[in-house]
Amino acid sequence: MYAEERQQEILRRAREAGRVDVVTLAEEFAVTTETVRRDLTALERAGVLRRVHGGAIPVERLGFEPALAARDEVMTQEKERIAKAALGELPEDGSVIIDAGSTTARLVQALPTDRELTVIVNSPPLATVLAARPNLSVIMLGGRVRGRTLATVDDWALRPLAGLHVDVAFMATNGCSVAKGLTTPDPAEAAMKRAMIGAAQRSVLLADHTKFTNTYLARFATLSEIDMVISDTGLDAVTAADLAAAGPEVVRA
Repeated sequence: MYAEERQQEILRRAREAGRVDVVTLAEEFAVTTETVRRDLTALERAGVLRRVHGGAIPVERLGFEPALAARDEVMTQEKERIAKAALGELPEDGSVIIDAGSTTARLVQALPTDRELTVIVNSPPLATVLAARPNLSVIMLGGRVRGRTLATVDDWALRPLAGLHVDVAFMATNGCSVAKGLTTPDPAEAAMKRAMIGAAQRSVLLADHTKFTNTYLARFATLSEIDMVISDTGLDAVTAADLAAAGPEVVRA
């Protein structure tokens, strides 16, 4: 098992159990405790685990939201596959909303250069990337910029959405479950996401499999309000079937 694979499995176990133990991990992976500690250090630097005596806990247990740069460093291959699968949901021409997020950022990078689209975003970094593309018309939703996620929120960002109707909204989430729907730690971001979904004819959720083990403070949609969920092959078949039974089509890329 490569280090990246082991670290992803450690993160999965931490989120599932609430914590992981160095000695137990070393025994189960047949590696030294020093190797496990290096893995935990790497995951802590990525902003997804917090080291504690004898092990680590997921940052979600601390009520802490990882910064965008930290989230961008994990599940990179899965996010690339999700973004490529999402390209099939683009209209031939028309308009789309792309929500702020590390997985949706991969979609921005993968947008085709031979298709003319109007793209609406609430992320200054994504707007900067898109503005350099001559085939795209870019609309930036202004407002307060949250430093942790670099997403615009509050009234100035919300108001334009009330008058918009787009073909597809490509959404990000911090957590998702059949019982609680799509959730995020910040109520202001939840309000933006809710308005984006309301402005779209179809909504597509882009989320790697780790997002389906967590629930956060503010719900912005139920699964019945989402048309499609695109995740990766790490999403187990039982969870995928449960999600599909709640409404959306589920794709594992």
